[in-house]
Amino acid sequence: MSEQWLQQPDWSWNHPSNSEPTYVHHWVKQLNEMKHTPDLILYGSPISRSSISVSGASLYPEAFRKMWKGFATYNLDEDVDLMSFKVADAGDVVMHTTDILLSHQRIQVATAHLIQQYPQTPTCMIGGDHSTTACAVRGIKEALAGETIGILQLDTHLDVRDPKELGPANGTPIRQLIDGHTVKGENVINIGLHGYYNAKPLIEYAKEHKINMVTLKQSRRQGFIPTIQGALEQLSAKVDRIYVTVDMDVLDISVAPGVPASTPGGMTAIELFDSLLEIGKHPAVKHIDFVCLDPSKDSAVAETVKIGVYAWLQFITGRILQNR
Repeated sequence: MSEQWLQQPDWSWNHPSNSEPTYVHHWVKQLNEMKHTPDLILYGSPISRSSISVSGASLYPEAFRKMWKGFATYNLDEDVDLMSFKVADAGDVVMHTTDILLSHQRIQVATAHLIQQYPQTPTCMIGGDHSTTACAVRGIKEALAGETIGILQLDTHLDVRDPKELGPANGTPIRQLIDGHTVKGENVINIGLHGYYNAKPLIEYAKEHKINMVTLKQSRRQGFIPTIQGALEQLSAKVDRIYVTVDMDVLDISVAPGVPASTPGGMTAIELFDSLLEIGKHPAVKHIDFVCLDPSKDSAVAETVKIGVYAWLQFITGRILQNR
């Protein structure tokens, strides 16, 4: 535990051995059960004490796993059965009850451990608030010190607020990584910005550090699929690996009540699903996270959690299509 800070999740499904799984909750296996190297390693970082706004995003990893029962492994739209793709659940990073910095350090250590143990296997982190992204990227950099990392960020916000004022909060991860020389601003592309949700000093910081800002208006004008494809090609030409971070507040507030900072004018669910399918297809994408989803704010039908699981499955479908 002291080396990796990962433990079996509080919620997991029993896997029947007498039949071929057809639903997601029987398809994903625990990492310690895998006999061969998995195609993707999943892990949770259940923390939201570091959120600027009141958030129960720490509840999402458990809600995410519980929702698997509602999804089959067959994707009708793409004629793809996910069963051929082996997903291993490494569990959740153990959070300290009150110490945010210690919890963040554990996420970094756990991520580095997974990369060192499985250097060829892509990872997917389920947050947690967006502060977890900075921890995970630092962990990857620690494990692969000689490689350059690019970030594709789907987000309504730049997340470049000053940690000196807010601490390592969910509004600061991109700035933490740039100021800490973990990534270069020119190797960050943010798709999803719109409206009145980024103050002028934050825009000025982004311009100074050459962050690539792509608004939703621009994306819709040229089409989401070409926008995502162009961003991935731009990054892959300059970096060794791409880390994708999906802040669920990129979604429009009408479809995402379970996101504390969702806004009017955001992405539709279909735009997010199409984006994740393209992202999954690109070989330079080695890591992804889904953050800032608070299940306690959903309605009884858990619509935002369902969107989150669907988006994740779209990414996996893309991975399978990449190898066809």
